Amino acid sequence: MTLTLTGRTPWHPTTLLLALAAWLATIGNLPLWRAIWLLPETQGPHALMTLSTLAVAVLAFTLAFLCLLVWPRWLKPVALLLLAVVASSSYFMQSYGVVIDASMIANVTQTNTQEALDLLSWSMLWTLGLGLVLPGLWLWRQQVRPVRGGRLAWQQLGTMVLALLLAVLLLWVSFQDVASLMRNHKSLRYMINPFNTVYALARNGLGQAAQAQQVLQPIGEDAHLRLPASNSGAGPLILMVVGETARAANFGLGGYARDTTPELRQLQKEGDLVYFSQVSSCGTNTQTSVPCMFAHLGRKDYMGNAARYENVLDVMQRAGLAVLWLDNQAGCKGVCDRVAHADTQALKANDVCQDGDCLDEALLRVLPDQLARLDPQKTARGTVVVLHQMGSHGPAYYKRSAPTQKAFLPECKSHALQDCPPEQIVNAYDNSIRDTDHFLAATIHWLQSQSKDRPTALVYVSDHGESLGEKGLFLHGMPYAMAPQEQTHVPMLMWFSKSLLQSHALGMDCAQAQADKPWSHDNLFHTLLGLSGVQTQVAQAQMDMLSACVRKSS
Repeated sequence: MTLTLTGRTPWHPTTLLLALAAWLATIGNLPLWRAIWLLPETQGPHALMTLSTLAVAVLAFTLAFLCLLVWPRWLKPVALLLLAVVASSSYFMQSYGVVIDASMIANVTQTNTQEALDLLSWSMLWTLGLGLVLPGLWLWRQQVRPVRGGRLAWQQLGTMVLALLLAVLLLWVSFQDVASLMRNHKSLRYMINPFNTVYALARNGLGQAAQAQQVLQPIGEDAHLRLPASNSGAGPLILMVVGETARAANFGLGGYARDTTPELRQLQKEGDLVYFSQVSSCGTNTQTSVPCMFAHLGRKDYMGNAARYENVLDVMQRAGLAVLWLDNQAGCKGVCDRVAHADTQALKANDVCQDGDCLDEALLRVLPDQLARLDPQKTARGTVVVLHQMGSHGPAYYKRSAPTQKAFLPECKSHALQDCPPEQIVNAYDNSIRDTDHFLAATIHWLQSQSKDRPTALVYVSDHGESLGEKGLFLHGMPYAMAPQEQTHVPMLMWFSKSLLQSHALGMDCAQAQADKPWSHDNLFHTLLGLSGVQTQVAQAQMDMLSACVRKSS
């Protein structure tokens, strides 16, 4: 027996891998086992046998994975990395009900520092302490027995083969039950640590690499303006507001029990505002939805297409319009790369910006100055501005509303939403919607203050919705096929000035008649082109939400 100076027997590398695999498969997968245990079909002796079989299979697959990739020289660093990944993903899956897939990884890589800080909480630090620090310290202190390379290779290869054979045998014996479980509850596939994160990282990385190699494909090369401005400065001004994390279920204009949109409701009574009540998002996260909603492909084709295309902003700019993107969020996800763009971070206004976070009112503060910097020859033809909100970005909903908009109290002020009473979470979220209501109304009033002869319009739609604890889910980002309606049903509205209605020959009664039809982000590309007066073969009139309402000249 070989002893170290401390009197402890060194571990054989493969045995230490088995110990690591056991931790990852059991403690590291607590959210998975808890989710399966709570399912109605996993109750009783037979179901318990299925659960046990699946647990041993996960252990066997994990051991085979480690034997293939982890060797003594880098065993401990890789083990710490895996412990950190598993502890982090377990925390978010357990706390917010999310799953780990490629889109979730993309969200993580696109998150800025302030958004990342909003996710930190004492419960997360506690979880990392138990899931990373304690097992990590134990593992780091263990001595590893030196084994000759060739002998170790055969031992680990043999262990890997035996583990795979065991896993396959177990799954074959209980194939019907396990297959039924995974087929009926697809989210379980994205909860198996560490394979979910490893697969998601690989898929996201390969996807980004493949797309980066693609040459940007132009679209709408024939784009031109249908009705050029008749005189200098009379070109239309279209504001497109991209909402963040607003769900239709809590939007007052859509029939929500609380009046979360009092100022917009007043504007609606004046007859120039249309609220579209049945709009579906392109994705369940910003990383997917924002590029998709500005694309010409539609959700189904966009999700299955690796090619890089220009978007509607490129087409409008090619037609001769001035195009500007203003951001109060973590970037435009590539949409604004080829047009003028700025953000609110440089704004030093203590009343709307604190600790790196700005209320959306900051967008209106920077808007006039940024408009003045645009090419006057283009603004004379028309201007399209995209305002990207912070909106209702969670989990720190309480930060998304000014004190004057906090109509519903008390609010949840914890970043760990699971620690708050449900009504306090809803209060904080509803206050953020009220702040969006105030921001949109203020933006419309600003548009009304522009020249009476200048046609103006506002289009608002949220990028995706949000779960507030329904069915144990918080935040967003579920795979679209299994996402609840709260994450895909989004609010959308349009406001038109009298001069725009006249210049576009747009019938308001007809526009109101479109309000309750089923629409989606797929329609935005074509609607923006029609509203901005751009003609191109890539535009489809049947996809334009307002095309039926434009009176044809005789």
